[in-house]
Amino acid sequence: MHQIAVANLVLALGATLILLGILSSLLASRFGTPLLLVFLVVGMLAGVDGPGGIEFSNYRLTYLIGSCALAIILFDGGLRMRLAETRDALAPSLVLATAGVAVTAVLIGAFGYLALGYDVIEGLLLGSIVASTDAAAVFFLLKTGGLQLRPRIGSTLEIESGSNDPVAVFLTMVLTELAVAHSAPGFGTLTALARQALLGGAMGVAGGALATVALNRLTLPGGLHPLFVIALTVSVFGITSYFDGSGFLAVYVAGLVVGNSTVRAYPAISKFLESATWLCQIVMFLMLGLLVTPSKLIQYAPEGLAIALFLMIIGRPAAVWICLKPFGFTPPEINFVSWVGLRGAVSIFLATVPTLAGARHAPMYFNVAFFVVLISLLIQGWSIAPAARFFGMALKRAAASARRVEIDLPGQIDNEMVGYPVRHDSYAALRPASLPAWLKPVIVVRDGAIKNAAEAGQIKAGDYAYFISPQDRVNRLDRLFAPLSAETVAAAKRTAFGEFAVAPDASLSDLATFYEMQVPASLAGLTVAEAFSARYGTRLRAGNRLTLTTYAELMARLVEDGRLVKASLRLEDVVDLSMRSPSLPPPRLMRRLYDRLRQRLSKEGKPAEPVK
Repeated sequence: MHQIAVANLVLALGATLILLGILSSLLASRFGTPLLLVFLVVGMLAGVDGPGGIEFSNYRLTYLIGSCALAIILFDGGLRMRLAETRDALAPSLVLATAGVAVTAVLIGAFGYLALGYDVIEGLLLGSIVASTDAAAVFFLLKTGGLQLRPRIGSTLEIESGSNDPVAVFLTMVLTELAVAHSAPGFGTLTALARQALLGGAMGVAGGALATVALNRLTLPGGLHPLFVIALTVSVFGITSYFDGSGFLAVYVAGLVVGNSTVRAYPAISKFLESATWLCQIVMFLMLGLLVTPSKLIQYAPEGLAIALFLMIIGRPAAVWICLKPFGFTPPEINFVSWVGLRGAVSIFLATVPTLAGARHAPMYFNVAFFVVLISLLIQGWSIAPAARFFGMALKRAAASARRVEIDLPGQIDNEMVGYPVRHDSYAALRPASLPAWLKPVIVVRDGAIKNAAEAGQIKAGDYAYFISPQDRVNRLDRLFAPLSAETVAAAKRTAFGEFAVAPDASLSDLATFYEMQVPASLAGLTVAEAFSARYGTRLRAGNRLTLTTYAELMARLVEDGRLVKASLRLEDVVDLSMRSPSLPPPRLMRRLYDRLRQRLSKEGKPAEPVK
């Protein structure tokens, strides 16, 4: 009976710590505190040197639970990455997530060898442990600060911080083996890294494809789709790791495959994984906080502080400059990316590996890594917002958000139902006629009454509207239902066109960020007027169009003396490929034929009609 009572007490204490972590996140949101730091502090207070007095030193259990949690977190990161929307930042981000991690590890290793007296393997191993950045910490702080970064910078940070963990794990595992065997890196190290990468990538593709096929073909009971995905994720991680591949790379790639495919029950899977990822982070951070002993941490403070400062001032900036300069990033962009390299739970988690492997000086790795993470969160974490403004990376408009409800449609994998509250200060309320043509209204809740689309007519402020939307376009709708600034609301009320009016001097980068789209690389950095001038030159006429994406195009509304005076942005498909008849010509050919017809009519004195 005593053992049962102890087990119940352990459950109660564990649940209480999680509740404290969840409640403390409210304070973190209010004061802009790095969330990881809050969870770590809660764990430390509950630990052996804190008021809680809990003695916890089980590195094996920490590694087991941490591996499972990190696998789910990485899968979720891959699931939410849309390759089509981040293709312009994909190459520099991947270089930064691979070569950047390796360069950072080498620089820290050299510093440890020359300045702190570590041997080569110890320095490289410590560098590998603290080389990766933490996506959750970075984007939580940006969100709480109400910041929205410029498109290329935001995408670069998102991809890099979400994909550099597998590389850090590669290096840490291989270097730990070398540290235990007291051998030097050689050709065998490179082949081991290549084998882990290839096997991890292959298993990830296979696991993602299997998950996609199973979700679309198996008729699972309601609510089991998310559990199936999580179980498959952990299974892919375990099998890949068993065969000496990179399990962390495998689950990340599997998430990419599933997230960029059309799968049944995606809304339910996405929502469940969002909650599961939060739980994994809380549990992981609390355990790592329990594991550290503050009284022992102090003795490693001098070398931990030296490594942390070197990493922030020299190591990370040098790696970022080497990786991003060839891609044309400006010095302010590079400096900002350098400063936003926050260290997180992965670094502390990887610091448990040398202890489990029985490496020499194992406590040094854990305590120094823990100290580096604390310094990074304290100094860099609280300065992200000022740094974004200082380097000019923050857009003037704060990040807008819309409350979206997603409902899976049984038997339908290409479309889903989405619901939004229609705010009075959103484009949807101000310009209801400008909603995309592919968005099909279904139900409107107005003044407590449920109306179908025909009864409700155009949506109004105060409605709660439900639509059928193609699954791959849902994310585009948030901007239409999100709150706008007072200046934008006033401008929207003044416009009379069916599409959104834009100023000729508006930046295409700002438009791309606002409507969550990627403009062609040849137009990046130009204003609307400059883009039209580059495309048409002296041939610019009212009615000329400039295609940005498959669902967005600019139109010249008024041209005087060859100068663009008014323009508008139309947010709907130029040609909806999913609705196109196979017998019709290709979209670009249809566009050219249509443009020629408009030109002929114009020559004959028949003005082209404006788009409604």
